[in-house]
Amino acid sequence: MLSSRTFTLCNSALRSVASVTRAKHTLPDLPYDYNALEPVISAEIMQLHHSKHHQTYVNNLNVAEEKLAEAQHKGDVTSIISLAPAIKFNGGGHVNHTIFWHNLSPDGGEPDEALAAAIKKDFGSLENMQAQVSAATIAVQGSGWGWLGYNKQKKTLQVATCANQDPLEATTGLVPLFGIDVWEHAYYLQYKNVRPDYVNAIWKVANWKDISARFAAAQS
Repeated sequence: MLSSRTFTLCNSALRSVASVTRAKHTLPDLPYDYNALEPVISAEIMQLHHSKHHQTYVNNLNVAEEKLAEAQHKGDVTSIISLAPAIKFNGGGHVNHTIFWHNLSPDGGEPDEALAAAIKKDFGSLENMQAQVSAATIAVQGSGWGWLGYNKQKKTLQVATCANQDPLEATTGLVPLFGIDVWEHAYYLQYKNVRPDYVNAIWKVANWKDISARFAAAQS
């Protein structure tokens, strides 16, 4: 049997290894320059949104996960439960924004054949789909997101909204294809309180190559 001292040393070593090997989340690079989406989204908004707001979600998620690992090691169920809101909020913020950056592009093309057919089947036309997503997104009370998602069980495209930074798939089961951030930091410096102008304009920089790829992956 291990002596109590040997057990303590081994346990300490395992904790050290775990802390070293656990990969921390990092801020993903944008796939374009901060000014690439102008005039739809200004460079100032993109820089603040990406380098400040998204970075804060990443930082806070890493802190919350470190506290979670410590609580799990101690078997502190109360602390584990208390960390759930911080992980959901900051983890959702990280997940949502990582999708958002790739959902946008200065040259996003058009929906591919498979996605175009699905949009026509479920909404009648691309314009009808955009109108429904826009209307739901504009109607979000307070801060949140509007989404075009894919229901894997029903094999249909669906419109959905999420409050705050709730991630779509984890909270609704829908696979996120295209998201519109309607937290004020996403548009207020440019569009002030006229959320509809921002939501309707963002379709001009929708990255249909990325959205189509997400649709294909969701069906696999």
